[in-house]
Amino acid sequence: MSLRQMEYFVTVVEADSFTRAAERLHVTQPALSHQIKALERRVGGPLLERLPRGVRLTAMGRAFLPHAELAVRGAAQAERAARAAAGAEGGEIHVAAVHSVAAGLLPPAFARWRRDHPGVQLVLREYARDEDLDDAMERGVADLAVGHGGDGADAAARAVIGEEEVVVVLPPGDPLAGGGPVRLAALAGRDWVRCAMEPVVDGRPFIDLACERAGFAPRGAVRTEHTTTAVAMAAAGAGVVAVPSYAVPPGTPAVSLTPPWRRPLHAWGRAAFSAPVAELISYLGEVAPAR
Repeated sequence: MSLRQMEYFVTVVEADSFTRAAERLHVTQPALSHQIKALERRVGGPLLERLPRGVRLTAMGRAFLPHAELAVRGAAQAERAARAAAGAEGGEIHVAAVHSVAAGLLPPAFARWRRDHPGVQLVLREYARDEDLDDAMERGVADLAVGHGGDGADAAARAVIGEEEVVVVLPPGDPLAGGGPVRLAALAGRDWVRCAMEPVVDGRPFIDLACERAGFAPRGAVRTEHTTTAVAMAAAGAGVVAVPSYAVPPGTPAVSLTPPWRRPLHAWGRAAFSAPVAELISYLGEVAPAR
């Protein structure tokens, strides 16, 4: 069994087509089919069911896929780490993060990296929820993840880079704007902008749970997909929204909560941090909110 055969298998699954996979891999379709059949002989049974349109994993294929993904992506990470450590042109570091962290926290650290290491490219993968990020890292999609590092994260290395505080963005002219921290119950009469990227706790959006404990149900006004859109909606007057402080543009009215909502921000990976990754983490620690 070769790494190339596993790469071919993973690509067919991702492309859902032998034809598209062959195009991505720059090989002929017969050569690709030959390698997949050789792999299936090696493992002792069919991994893929050929359909009129696309392919479908067999039970053996479903069991084999996550291990093949780790092998293929692990080899790619090893090559990237070596090239990045040498500062080689074409070296890459792949970073995964939830959208709010990617938009609010990473840009200044990435900009500094590009000034200091112009030969090493940063590749960012964004995810809607922490759960999606954890699942992606288990499949080995990136060298480094930045986020809240839930219990599901399979990490060989981890570092705390700062602490996130959740604040409430208020519409213009709101009487609470400009004051000190407020209790959540003070927002009971407000319309809320809800975001699909809100944290989920025990199967329920965290905002629902927190407001319920404060004695009210949040009155939904607008529902968005992305944190940045939710902040813009609140700032325009559509309602209030709870988001990380680093997701709030300067000059946008926002207040802290009492008791405060805080949680640590982590950087983690499936392998020990290489020197370039550790350096990037240090940049992130300089721009992340302090603990």
